[in-house]
Amino acid sequence: MSLDPEIAAYLDGIRALGGPAIWETSVQTTRAAMDMAADELFGPADPVAKVSDTTASGVPIRIYEPATSPADRVIVYLHGGGWVEGGLKSHDRFCQTLAARAGVPLIAADYRLAPEHPFPAAIEDAWAVTRWAAGRYDRLAVAGDSAGGQLAASVALRARDRGLVLALQALLYPVTDHSFETDSYREFTDPASLNEEMMRWFWDQYLLGAGPGETQDHSPLRAVDLSGVAPALVITAEADPLRDEAEAYAERLRAAGVAVDLHRYPGMIHGFIRMPTVTDRAGEAIDEIAAAVRRALN
Repeated sequence: MSLDPEIAAYLDGIRALGGPAIWETSVQTTRAAMDMAADELFGPADPVAKVSDTTASGVPIRIYEPATSPADRVIVYLHGGGWVEGGLKSHDRFCQTLAARAGVPLIAADYRLAPEHPFPAAIEDAWAVTRWAAGRYDRLAVAGDSAGGQLAASVALRARDRGLVLALQALLYPVTDHSFETDSYREFTDPASLNEEMMRWFWDQYLLGAGPGETQDHSPLRAVDLSGVAPALVITAEADPLRDEAEAYAERLRAAGVAVDLHRYPGMIHGFIRMPTVTDRAGEAIDEIAAAVRRALN
């Protein structure tokens, strides 16, 4: 495996900057750093007609509405950030661009973050927003990246179990299991990118002080039965410790009879979809997600 040259140069720059590990600083500093980097990594967003902030069942949301979007279809988007960081700011330009390219409204959910709000706060908020959207739109897709991909997958399982029909689950390099026993975890250990130490820290913050709850609510790969869930798009990055568990989830979905499109992006790292100023593959992936959403909702 060889890194894409643009990605390799980006990681060289991260190493040159240095700085403490995420567990060596405050959660507030970690969150602020992610938000500050977001616009520079993404660049300009595609335009939409309207952006508005409101709440859905008490959860803050931001709604992006393209000019010619249908009023009866919507994407619910669940941001990444290890359940600890990320939010409306970090994913603003990405969500706006995805809404514009898909041509349908997008609801970004600002779910509660750990460690202040450990499991199951995030999944409860994600489910609350999804149910709220289902009461207002006829056709609904859920999507998310990284930890948000885990939430989207777990929301799709809840939807099946509780009779809510979803047209699509778009899972972008998702977390699918509270485990670190994969080849990709052993292979990708670069401190400049996501690695096992970081993921262990994220999981520790998320599960801190919480009961075990429903395993499929935080580790969908451990669900006993995956049949009957929404069709899935699963995007993975080749140089990502989460690659193997995400692809294992896609294969389990297929084995259960679920329609799955699985696409691994060669030479890419975790988080690449929010980095169009670093790599053109980010824009290609956004186009792929937008096309899948259009097909599913139309």
